[in-house]
Amino acid sequence: MVLRFMARITCRLLLKLFGWQVDKQVPAAPKYILIGYPHTSNWDFILAMLAKGALNLRFHWVAKDSLFWWPLGPLMRAMGGIPVNRRISTGFIDQLALRYQQQDQLAIVITPEGTRSYRDYWKSGFYHLALAAKVPVALGYIDFPTKRLGIGPLIELSGDLDRDLTTIREFYADKVGLNPKDAGAIQFRKKRNAG
Repeated sequence: MVLRFMARITCRLLLKLFGWQVDKQVPAAPKYILIGYPHTSNWDFILAMLAKGALNLRFHWVAKDSLFWWPLGPLMRAMGGIPVNRRISTGFIDQLALRYQQQDQLAIVITPEGTRSYRDYWKSGFYHLALAAKVPVALGYIDFPTKRLGIGPLIELSGDLDRDLTTIREFYADKVGLNPKDAGAIQFRKKRNAG
């Protein structure tokens, strides 16, 4: 209890020292998926972990499995990390959906860009997971020009992809990462027609 309190104070002081303000609004739902966007820098992770401590949030986060090798692996897992092998299909979404069904409280952070470099589309795993697990999506953000970060509204996905992405796009329209040119487009990859 004392350690958690000290960690919270330390994280708040560090954020203040670096000039960052954290939106203190936290999702009211016991289970949700937290999108992290824009994700254009390694600083995003550090700031997110400081915000997690400052707000006393409990969440897990998904990252590529190559980050979980010794000696960082145990530390990453202790901080809430969940490794994913992005090179092969492993049924990861189904595994996470089952985890949501089995737990009373669970928040998992996913950066839909999947990388800090620019890409033309978001990975759709968070969307499919939210629908499969029947949980809302919270819109986590970082905005370097204003030095603000936090969690915006919870949205219940409708299954209408265009409508849901429009809602998400509108929220993130004024959020800017450290490297704006690397922010991925808020759209999913177009499926190729067979034949």
